[in-house]
Amino acid sequence: MKEKKILVLGVGNVLWADEGFGVRAVEALNARYRFDDSVTLMDGGTQGLALYPYIMSSSHVLVFDAIGFKELPATLKVLRDSEIPVFCTTKISPHQTTLNEVLAHATLLGTLPDKMTVVGVQPETLSDFGGSLTPNVRAKIPPAVDAAVAELQSWGVTVTPRAPDEVAPPLNASALDLSRYENERPPEEKACRFGDARFLKGQ
Repeated sequence: MKEKKILVLGVGNVLWADEGFGVRAVEALNARYRFDDSVTLMDGGTQGLALYPYIMSSSHVLVFDAIGFKELPATLKVLRDSEIPVFCTTKISPHQTTLNEVLAHATLLGTLPDKMTVVGVQPETLSDFGGSLTPNVRAKIPPAVDAAVAELQSWGVTVTPRAPDEVAPPLNASALDLSRYENERPPEEKACRFGDARFLKGQ
């Protein structure tokens, strides 16, 4: 049994439409709530195995992610412990190095967290490069945050709502802030969002 140390991790690529769900969900959790020093909230991006040291040193891990459940788009699911596939041929996440591989590594080394939960959504669109979350997937962020809060509370975590005027410390670079990302990105007619137009001519 490890010393209680809780990691809340959002993984995904915010540049690939619904692939950014995990990052946007942990940002939303951070914006709404604060926690004591035993809890770390992290934008894990697409770091893959680089996240292993953070996972192995935590007793409890909660992950937000866009996951291929083979369900209807925008389906939200919560997986716990043995429900989370570790060794499998089908990747549950579209990342190049998946959460499965990190967990398989931890299993082989005997360093899995005591408790682990994944709050995932079935993505609707992944090929909109430079796009943002689709409306249906974006609508799942509030219930995903609520599910995470309930899970953290079941682990004995004190979850404190932020004051209306309280500014949450950012989890990543200011340029990746959702509103700034959406307002400052070039429009589709100026930046092809499905590949490089120079190579798509004649296709």
